[in-house]
Amino acid sequence: MPEPMHQIVLVKLPEGRLTPDCFRLETATRPAPGDGEVLLRVLYITLDASNRAWMQGPTYRAALTAGGVMYGRALAEVVESRAEGLSPGDLVFAETGWREWAAMPGRQVQKRPRTDPLTHQLSVYGISGLTAYHGLLDVARMEAGDTVVISAAAGAVGTIAGQVAKLRGAGRVVGIAGGPEKCAWLTSELGYDAALDYKSPVPIRDQVREACPGGVDVYFDNVGGPILEAMLAEMKLHGRIACCGSVSTYDAQTPAPGLRGAPGLLVTKRLTMAGFIVTDFAARRESALAELRGWVDSGAMKVPEHITEGLEGLPAALVGLLAGENRGKRIVKVG
Repeated sequence: MPEPMHQIVLVKLPEGRLTPDCFRLETATRPAPGDGEVLLRVLYITLDASNRAWMQGPTYRAALTAGGVMYGRALAEVVESRAEGLSPGDLVFAETGWREWAAMPGRQVQKRPRTDPLTHQLSVYGISGLTAYHGLLDVARMEAGDTVVISAAAGAVGTIAGQVAKLRGAGRVVGIAGGPEKCAWLTSELGYDAALDYKSPVPIRDQVREACPGGVDVYFDNVGGPILEAMLAEMKLHGRIACCGSVSTYDAQTPAPGLRGAPGLLVTKRLTMAGFIVTDFAARRESALAELRGWVDSGAMKVPEHITEGLEGLPAALVGLLAGENRGKRIVKVG
């Protein structure tokens, strides 16, 4: 008798902001693995702002369409294996979708070590941590003594990037976040030298100018939009900007305007602005993980994680992430 499982389907693409009614919880039949496949029990699903971006159109992956199981990446355990090199009990990272069980080709999953806690495989040792590390050190080429500003500083990437900057000797690290409580948390808990509230009535450019009177060497951009526009004017000569994401535009009801004055500032200030994704640095993955592990094991780095429970809570958790509810990496425990 086939066993049931639960999964979440994207029933419609949002018009404007994402809402939980864009999704539906369904019952399906638990799959069986074929030749070369593994049966996975999903343990934790990672949530990222990019989940929303993929609903807008193709990026570095195909666009999401309505009618199928919602795309998602997860930490899962191999329960049954018909694939070489994978055995029951192995922990893997895979694009399982939002479901409790998945059958996938063995070549499409990546083995992961068992850390304590397991969720670190989705945060500091996962895409978020590696994105922070490579974006700051390889793309923005941060050097000791630099003044560094990081937007979405209380998010999954920003919480790690700020700490990497301090640990690698930045002269001053400033975060941008939403609300006085988050800003206070960044300075009291994560070691930011200052934190700026983009929700404040004081324009963000004025806040940056006060916090960084000598200008900014490195800007790690997670949001795009008006904050990126403001930061261009506050960069030092030969400043470097790493463009990681554009979360301010992913869930916007109206298209974001272009960057006014950007070409002129890039030229007159001789700025470098580069976009990237973490897989660009696959060859440096192990050395990056070794340094991150060293910091975590020594207690020098904190790993903020916002964990909720239940597959059925995924839609609300993603909507909450886009609204800025989380501090650190947002993860949903499934099994």
